Amino acid sequence: MSQSERHALVLGGGTMGVGIVAMFLGGGWKVDVVSRSQSTRDGLPSAAAKALASMGTPAAALSSLGVFAALPEASWDKIELAVETVSEDLALKQRLFAEMERLAPSGCALASNSSSFPISQIGQGLKSQHRMMGLHFFMPAHLIPLVEVVRSPATDPALAEKVGAIMKSLGKRPVQVRKDVIGFLGNRIQGALMREALWLIEQGVASAEDIDATVRLSFGFRYAAAGPIVQKEHSGWDTTCAVAKIIYPDLCNEPGPPPVLQRNVDAGRLGFKTGRGFFEWTDESMAKERARYERALNKCLEIFRDEGIV
Repeated sequence: MSQSERHALVLGGGTMGVGIVAMFLGGGWKVDVVSRSQSTRDGLPSAAAKALASMGTPAAALSSLGVFAALPEASWDKIELAVETVSEDLALKQRLFAEMERLAPSGCALASNSSSFPISQIGQGLKSQHRMMGLHFFMPAHLIPLVEVVRSPATDPALAEKVGAIMKSLGKRPVQVRKDVIGFLGNRIQGALMREALWLIEQGVASAEDIDATVRLSFGFRYAAAGPIVQKEHSGWDTTCAVAKIIYPDLCNEPGPPPVLQRNVDAGRLGFKTGRGFFEWTDESMAKERARYERALNKCLEIFRDEGIV
């Protein structure tokens, strides 16, 4: 089957959904998008065109996009892979997966982009959990190369590998998460770093600006060249072991968010969403930062492509 004959469905057309749609369109797939929101449906073509442009993909790919208001309207007889990207509401996801199970042909893989709920919870009680898996992208999904393929105990390993192969054919670097743990790989590792970073701010050790500089310009800088495991292969595990004995006992292990984070949320300091977070933002500064961020991501992509990683 040629790429132009392959057909995906994306449920939800928000920020994550648009990136995933662009990924499929950029790979030559036809894509049905389902969203209950009229404004989302109306804005989807222009949002997808912008994402395609940032990928260097001609806008002509939009001719393979179909937009629908309800799941039954999609071309289910042709759908090979369906990806749910709605808000993090477990009951909603469970209802939608039950509906997709009824509509999708038996060979269609059903995936969730949930960043927190295990696929075993989302598919709980359904009859075809063997074809359900997490498919976790990172924002912006059309530019970040990695995608996590997350199995539940019921997921067919061969189907998970097949979905991984599809992702690879679309320019992604899939990783197989063989246990359905909360947060999967990326968010668990990122969460550990974020907890420590926020508590360092809470305790007055450093400013938010200096935390960012420390990550970007020290070990974060190295991570573009090598992951944490290979990097320590360079420097030596004996040193890592010795440092761990000193630092690990002093790291934060609080079970919840630090007060500085909760205070920001309570005060509506949510970042770009409200124009203020740890930093103050205007429309102009947000646009400038988004453009800078996208340029930096594309530079990193050039490195990874040169190395044949993606």
